[in-house]
Amino acid sequence: MKTTYSLGRVAGIEIGLNWSVLGLLALLMWTLATGIFPSTNPGLGDNAYFAMAVVASLAFFASILLHELGHALQARRDGVRIEGITLWLFGGVARFAGMFPSAGVEFRIAIAGPLVSLALGGGFVGVALIPGLPEPVDGVCSWLGFTNLVLLVFNLVPALPLDGGRMLRAALWRGTGDLQRATRLAAGAGRVLALSLIGLGIAIVALGDAASGIWMAFIGWFVLQAAGAEARYVVQQAAAALRVRDMMVADPVTTTPDLTLGDFAGSTGRGLPHEAYPVVDDGRVVGLFPLRCLDEVPRDEWGTLRVADCMLSRERTPILSADDGIPAALAALEGAEPQSALVLDGERLVGLLSVSDIARALRSGHQATA
Repeated sequence: MKTTYSLGRVAGIEIGLNWSVLGLLALLMWTLATGIFPSTNPGLGDNAYFAMAVVASLAFFASILLHELGHALQARRDGVRIEGITLWLFGGVARFAGMFPSAGVEFRIAIAGPLVSLALGGGFVGVALIPGLPEPVDGVCSWLGFTNLVLLVFNLVPALPLDGGRMLRAALWRGTGDLQRATRLAAGAGRVLALSLIGLGIAIVALGDAASGIWMAFIGWFVLQAAGAEARYVVQQAAAALRVRDMMVADPVTTTPDLTLGDFAGSTGRGLPHEAYPVVDDGRVVGLFPLRCLDEVPRDEWGTLRVADCMLSRERTPILSADDGIPAALAALEGAEPQSALVLDGERLVGLLSVSDIARALRSGHQATA
């Protein structure tokens, strides 16, 4: 079932509408027509309230769209590719391709939307203050101005995934130079906000306002899920950006083919943690020596057997480039025994990579955002 429908393009940016907006739009119109406008502007007829509700609801979603266009147009100015904007149950979301290239770019993109909301809120309030306006116009403008400003304040709370959280992350990123740590802290603030909203929603339900309480708790649940998704996304992007050079053991300890197993064990292998060691003969890499050979060969044969007798030839050894990514590394190591690969630059040995090195790099990234 199709859930998002295209509304066309604005300034060359694809605009989509999720089906959930239709339900929210109907609910908002009903609430405005039967509750809010009769309270703020008493004495008008039902037809007037209905017309006010339709205009206010459509203008509200137009305000959200303009907010997201603020993000998108600033992203375009900063060279960030924008995939589109989708209006949905919780407002709108501008979708960007990949991560932001710098903290400054993220901050400028994050603040652009709130600046649009500030201008809209101030503009609607200013119109509402014009003397002599027809009461329905005054009521609609007053509500739009108040609503835009309230959403602006909420959106500036320094907690991911809100714009304030993105601004906080950008500031922390600039200060620490560590995007993953900045994301962890900003997402942590998002979790605190989410749990607070859920707790407040439960309290409101207990006080007898079930509809408002459930809605508040639902918003909290959404913020909680989105904060976690933001943290996971940064980990995934960091993993996708990893190269063999980021994970390998650079300039590893090597051995020579003529060395006996006893000499190897005494001078090299037993004190080091690697599963295998590159074998170099006259400056050229000729193979890989698995450390397990020391356990498989009887100790009384260590003095006669050489590294060359146990090593894997170069033809049987996975070979990688320092510029290879994780998919290429995992493919090369699949089924290899030991699970280690030589990292070469032409004929020059530059590193040694094992599955445990990859796991360590990924685990480090995960812990940084957990």
